[in-house]
Amino acid sequence: MRTTITPRLALALLAATTVSSTLAAQTHDHPAATTTAAAPSAEAVRAFALMKTLAGRWQASFTLPGTQKTVEMQTWIRVTSSGNSVVHEMKGAGDADEAPKDDHPVTMIYLDGADLLLTHYCDAGNRPRMVAHLSPDGKQVDFDFIDLSGPATRGHMQHARFTIIDSTHHVEEWTYLQPNGKAVSFPLELRRVETVASLPAK
Repeated sequence: MRTTITPRLALALLAATTVSSTLAAQTHDHPAATTTAAAPSAEAVRAFALMKTLAGRWQASFTLPGTQKTVEMQTWIRVTSSGNSVVHEMKGAGDADEAPKDDHPVTMIYLDGADLLLTHYCDAGNRPRMVAHLSPDGKQVDFDFIDLSGPATRGHMQHARFTIIDSTHHVEEWTYLQPNGKAVSFPLELRRVETVASLPAK
């Protein structure tokens, strides 16, 4: 019985031959690729534990630099991913979650190798990364700029500082580097309005 080789059958045979050749090539002895990640430093572990104590909903009054209008800001901080990351979300009180209209930046904080890192997903369309440093008294975490993904034409977040006052108060200071090279800081004195236990699922 003769088999007619159609274009479809030819492509199938070519694909099968390619896969077989690839698998055969992979049967040679090659050393397994291994990567050993650095263990988190004691400072990074302590800073991460401190950030986790901020889980809950927070509110702060903020004066807009241009108009001097006072607005209320809300912040949600949640421990996620089986305790492997902290997510920080901020928006104006009463603002809907409408992406084209409202600013609603999200920040992820996580251990990476020896360091505690922060990645900020900004409304400017970029993602700066920062590394944490814990103050000697263990009450303040400074995140210093490492690098940036995405465009910097509108500027980018350069620094973040979290200062713990007590269990119901903390201060966040976010520093934005403008396209002209000038840095502008936005301090927020936040008060806890909900504990993590009372937060609704998102």
